[in-house]
Amino acid sequence: MKLKLFIIVFLISIQFEAQEFSQQVQRFITVDTNSFAITNVKLIDGTGSTIKTSQTIVVTDGKITALGNSDETSIPNNITQIDGEGKTVIPGLVMLHEHLFYTKPFENWFSVGQMTFTFPRLYLAGGVTSMRTGGSIQPQTDLNVKKWINEGKMTGPKMHVTGPFIEREGPKVPELGFIGNTDEVSKIVNYWADKGVTSFKVYNNITKEDLKICVEEAHKRGLKVTGHLCSLTYEDASNIGIDNLEHGFMAASDFAKDKQDEFCDPFAARTGLRAEDEDGVEINNLIDLLIKNNTVITTTPNVFEPYTDREIVPGGGFDALAPQIQERLKTSYERAQGKDSASLAMFNKNLKWVKRFHDKGGFLVAGTDPTGAGRTVAGYANQRTVEILVEAGFSVEEAIKICTLNGAKFLGVDNELGTVEIGKTADLLLIDGDISTDIKNIRKLETVFKDGIGFDSKQLFESVKGQVGFN
Repeated sequence: MKLKLFIIVFLISIQFEAQEFSQQVQRFITVDTNSFAITNVKLIDGTGSTIKTSQTIVVTDGKITALGNSDETSIPNNITQIDGEGKTVIPGLVMLHEHLFYTKPFENWFSVGQMTFTFPRLYLAGGVTSMRTGGSIQPQTDLNVKKWINEGKMTGPKMHVTGPFIEREGPKVPELGFIGNTDEVSKIVNYWADKGVTSFKVYNNITKEDLKICVEEAHKRGLKVTGHLCSLTYEDASNIGIDNLEHGFMAASDFAKDKQDEFCDPFAARTGLRAEDEDGVEINNLIDLLIKNNTVITTTPNVFEPYTDREIVPGGGFDALAPQIQERLKTSYERAQGKDSASLAMFNKNLKWVKRFHDKGGFLVAGTDPTGAGRTVAGYANQRTVEILVEAGFSVEEAIKICTLNGAKFLGVDNELGTVEIGKTADLLLIDGDISTDIKNIRKLETVFKDGIGFDSKQLFESVKGQVGFN
């Protein structure tokens, strides 16, 4: 009896401890109550179902306990009520190609800087309540950030951490580690799985045997493997059993002419992509193969967005950058105006292929990949990704589902997250506008609810202005 009592008290103490927040986190919280209701709101629930109007959502102890038409849904006495008139609620975004680092050009390659302070806040500010890192340069840092967020000591989303890039020596990125032989792969997978990572990422210059061992070892432990490929084709990787491929079809070397087996030729890969007809036989066969093999595609359109007549930082995050980075980006942006027609054509063609993959039954998830030339900034880029999907012809309901429920399903947390439904965790975004009439209203995000706790989006964005690129 005493043992049972001890266990009950211990579990209660853990629950209360998890609900405590440091002062640094508390300053961003605007709704911190056991129970509340959002009334008279437009709802896009993440299931892909038709948009509902005049809805009331009741939350108790971080869970959705009632949901329905406002004139039919009972609201318990003495709970906080939030007027949702003229506003929209969607599920918290679940994004699958995120990083806690930011890249900047450095001599003939890129230098990678860890954004341990700014990016967790920016992700949450942009409505990301759950994310997977799509490869890590400092896995232990990412694991610590995840732990401290869970403990209420840091502000940020729920994190699923991917291990270090599994790669053989190629591009001179000093922060990457390189394997010398296949024997190292299983050691990496099992070491970092023991540390708590939940997926692994293979990169540009691996061999088929590298991938085979990675998939076998990860799958033994119930973990998944994704890839940004070049030496291997999408067909190679899908047939080996990779779970996920990154960047839509932008990283596919399948169309390279006279491709050498297990050799990365970036120029040939790009040339092949540009040459492949929008409705070509090869792309349609590849799409069918990926669907047959249940290979998931992550679309990351923001990182490939062209320059001409678009924002310097897509999504509006220019002011988040450090002043010297702003200056460099602005100069690059001005030089590129009117000179990226080939990039625009490839950008649009890839989006059509991604939509075809989705429409034919392929499983599509989304992310941002804050790398490239530095124009992709956490949080802002996530909102922009939703906008791009709608601009590419996805319905608003489809775009939200891709960025919420689909991500939750891939991570295996869809019983708890990803949709606005009774019994699920209250990860909700309250937007001050109607995104069904103008998707850019997603930038009017007001409150981000994570586990039923409401965070001020604007204040989070403001707190790191001018600091991205520093820390």
